[in-house]
Amino acid sequence: MSSRSALWRALLALAVVALSLWITLTTPPRLGLDLRGGTRIVLQTEDGPATRADAPATDRALEVLRKRVDGLGVAEPSLARSGERRIVVELPGLRDPRQAADAIGRTAQLTFHAVTGTAGGPAGPATANGTRVLADPDAPGRFLTLAAPALTGDGVKSADAVLDTSRGRGWTVDLSFRGRAADTWARLTGDAACAAPSDPARRVAIVLDDRVVSAPAMQAGVPCGGGIGGGSAQITGGFSAQEARELAALVEGGALPVPVTTVERSTVGPTLGAEAIRASAWAAVIGLACTGVFVMVVYRLLGVLATAALLLYGLISYAAVVALGATLTLPGLAGFVLAVGIAVDANVLVFERAREEYAALGRTRRPDPRRPLATAFGKVWSAVADSHVTTLLAAGLLFVFATGPVKGFGVTLAIGVVTSLLTAMVITRLFADLALRLPAVRRRPAVTGMAGLGRLRTRLTRRVPRLMVRRRRWLLSCAGLLMVALAGIGVRGLEFGVEFTGGRVVRYTAERPVDADAARAAIAKAGFPDAVVQTTGDSDVSVRVRESGEGEQREIREALARVAGPVEVERDDLIGPSLGGELRAHALLALGLAVAAQLLYLTVRFRWTYATAAVAAMTQDVLLVVGLFAWLGKPVDSVFLAALLTVVGYSVNDSVVVLDRLRELRRRGGGVPLPDLADRAVAQTLPRTVNTGMGALFVLVALAVLGGDSLTDFSVALLAGVVLGMASTVFTAMPLAVALETRSPARSAASGGGPGPRPRAGADQGRSGAVV
Repeated sequence: MSSRSALWRALLALAVVALSLWITLTTPPRLGLDLRGGTRIVLQTEDGPATRADAPATDRALEVLRKRVDGLGVAEPSLARSGERRIVVELPGLRDPRQAADAIGRTAQLTFHAVTGTAGGPAGPATANGTRVLADPDAPGRFLTLAAPALTGDGVKSADAVLDTSRGRGWTVDLSFRGRAADTWARLTGDAACAAPSDPARRVAIVLDDRVVSAPAMQAGVPCGGGIGGGSAQITGGFSAQEARELAALVEGGALPVPVTTVERSTVGPTLGAEAIRASAWAAVIGLACTGVFVMVVYRLLGVLATAALLLYGLISYAAVVALGATLTLPGLAGFVLAVGIAVDANVLVFERAREEYAALGRTRRPDPRRPLATAFGKVWSAVADSHVTTLLAAGLLFVFATGPVKGFGVTLAIGVVTSLLTAMVITRLFADLALRLPAVRRRPAVTGMAGLGRLRTRLTRRVPRLMVRRRRWLLSCAGLLMVALAGIGVRGLEFGVEFTGGRVVRYTAERPVDADAARAAIAKAGFPDAVVQTTGDSDVSVRVRESGEGEQREIREALARVAGPVEVERDDLIGPSLGGELRAHALLALGLAVAAQLLYLTVRFRWTYATAAVAAMTQDVLLVVGLFAWLGKPVDSVFLAALLTVVGYSVNDSVVVLDRLRELRRRGGGVPLPDLADRAVAQTLPRTVNTGMGALFVLVALAVLGGDSLTDFSVALLAGVVLGMASTVFTAMPLAVALETRSPARSAASGGGPGPRPRAGADQGRSGAVV
């Protein structure tokens, strides 16, 4: 590396690290509700009798809801439109989802009526002249006959919840009217004041959504014909503090322009979020520590430098998430930790290539280690770029099709992928160049980690395994394993999570240990025989039922309390059936697009035969993971979808590296048969595959053991995917590529070798080794 380029890399790295450190110290992270606790509600606007639920109507509804939420006094609420007809509301700290949904989702049409009389019959709809009969809130069993509305909530300027201690009315809602509405209110109350004290016509009814919330009679001091001036009124009704605040928020926010329905609702307790952060942090620390130790043992000085770069990778990635204002969710934390495996992969590619280049200079008495390292950085760029792009494709699909916390996983994974390029190709290179300039290091090449090929590489170099001779056997074995997975899907079926089927899942924490069978029997006895009951610890139990109301949930809670003592709700998720079907369709579409996107990209970068082999191996890995979950009876939900799309990126990543090596070997193959070249490609890249896989496995095992219940299934899926991805590259992708190339060889021979694509401009030919 020249002095000028080294200086530019140093300045770039210093600027990025300094900026990241400043952002980390000055900007707090934006935590998702699954980490800080609260309620998330997704509302969908519906067509009304005379209104259409289009994007403008949804925007108007969003502004009304924003005013209502502000009136509830929730700290740092978040409201945003999603698509044309959906509104996502996040309410940190609010743990009563029913209360939140009732408070913000009602149409809240406020009207003021003159009372024309009383009736003994039931409440009825409005008649042709606008009169109607509604229950009297002050006298159970009696009904009021109301005239057509004289005033609507559009005339209300402000509404405030007030504790009226002077007159002993408790909590009330004080109203102030704007413009002509104040005159209308004075005229309405003035007419009522002219009636006799015992006449029902002396009352004015205040109606909210077809319910009379208050019907006060005019006091003696209200002048006949003059009414209540000043443009103010007071709603009484024996409200609690919370009821008064909710009513004030509804009135001041105004009526929704279109009806809304709740299609998704999720509530997480703050304790559960704190536990998730603590568990994920420990998993990150332990996983990164194990990965760092492993890299240092294998690559010595270069491993130490790579570990230092990984620490800076963590700093830069975190700062990027904070600077972009991305919401950090629990799956997002997993994506943040998981991207470390990608960063390790880039370093391993460089170091393994550097070992090859150093071995090629073995005849030199004392080779300068800077030269093979610089060559390695130049030659691995193709494979590094391909592997990162394939993972970015999966992350992008997650961001587009996922919802809620899983979208955060896609964001953090994408940030991690981009950051790993910077740390591996700039920071690690800078550290290595500075260290190798030291005379003491150059005199002791064994310290650098480049002086030997490693035990595995040395053994494979001496005796290359003849795997491709039995390629049909490997393909048949993989096909048999695939049939077992498909049998699990067909026989056992997939246990779709509530996100894909609709329904409600509530997680409880009990006072004493819970026996799953006893809890299941108690809930079945309470009238819910189809409920899915699972215990996730000594005192944690989750209950999944079809979409249910608060009454049914109260019965379930009481049934649990009889066998486990008092229980507290830690998490409550509700998904409407329409949204569940939509999410299921999006999941299938995302997987299909992932396969198509990988095939298209790899076809551009390689021959179609190579691309087909890599995508076939990736599809096999996905089906094997799905089959594993079918046999184990584990739920398939949006977090599992995130794991599957990550498996897609990992699997293709492995295949790309080996196929890239095969392509380069064919360019200088010298007439060597294709199966032998494929064996050499596997032998030369296997150390990279093993070392990269080990780095990822350390992190995933730590997440599986310490990441808590929310990340266990996610980690299991990825553990299976990583192991299967390493195996499928050798036993599926390579045999299939050889078989396809044998049936459909390239039209022209590459220079210096057998059939294959023409070399790209600038490709390294004639040098020892090949691009990893």
